[in-house]
Amino acid sequence: MKKPLLFAKELVREVLTPGDIAVDATCGNGHDTLFLAELVGPEGKVFAFDIQQEAILSTQKKLEAAQLSERVELLNTSHANEAFWPPAPLQAVMFNLGYLPGGDHEVITQPKSTVAALQIAVTRLQPGGIITLVVYTGHDGGEEELEAVRNFCTKLPQKEYAVLEYKFINQINRPPLLLAIQRLTKPTK
Repeated sequence: MKKPLLFAKELVREVLTPGDIAVDATCGNGHDTLFLAELVGPEGKVFAFDIQQEAILSTQKKLEAAQLSERVELLNTSHANEAFWPPAPLQAVMFNLGYLPGGDHEVITQPKSTVAALQIAVTRLQPGGIITLVVYTGHDGGEEELEAVRNFCTKLPQKEYAVLEYKFINQINRPPLLLAIQRLTKPTK
């Protein structure tokens, strides 16, 4: 069995192709941003958000080392800041919710801004596109964020979106889980 983060990458790899547009809603240390930049190729684009300058700098270093900086726009702002999101259609959006590994554990993703970013993402996702959310709950505020995200996901219309929850149920220390949203059709009016 795959860990949730690896399964999230597998799901994204199935739908993201060269020339596509993707978003890393929480770039953190840059691992997902680099992964997305490799997949979109020289004709594609990745928009990577983080509120922490430390995360932006870490991601920038990874991209420069891989010579992929030109494929990524780094955004030192909240993922809820709609003005900085690319227009539709998006093929993939990745979230890693919690705190920056190796950073300040007091700075965490928040339910309100995460749900706002999800609302933007689902409306710009093209049919066949996917949103992955790796949710870490082992910190203060983690369970509340999971509840808000899960509540958002359960209200998505099933004719337009398929939602998956993937988690291990027999492990200690509240391991991360994966929520994945795939757009099935264009929105109905």
